[in-house]
Amino acid sequence: MTDDEGGPALARPYSWTEGRTEPTVDLPVEARVLTTDRGAALPERRASATWTVTQLCFQPRSVAEIAAHLGVPLGVARVLVADLLSDDLVHVQATLTDDAEVDVRRELIERVLSGLRAR
Repeated sequence: MTDDEGGPALARPYSWTEGRTEPTVDLPVEARVLTTDRGAALPERRASATWTVTQLCFQPRSVAEIAAHLGVPLGVARVLVADLLSDDLVHVQATLTDDAEVDVRRELIERVLSGLRAR
């Protein structure tokens, strides 16, 4: 797996999770992830999945959007986000409940689709 822009080759996605496919916490695909102050203070390491996710999540992103931006399966993105959550590098915002307004639901769907199309 290589970077299309001529950058360094990235490690295979499952090596980022040490082969783990199940996150330590339940993370729905629509869960919104936001970088914490601690995550924002990470030193720059462009080839690092941790650094990449914290950079992506300065604006809230869904787990599905993170997977699309990284070009990895959802399971890998869930494990990465769960690890970052346990290290207090990201915060996971509450997901939609049954009583969420239609506009909020529509916005979420549009953002997820946009993230998937960017892939």
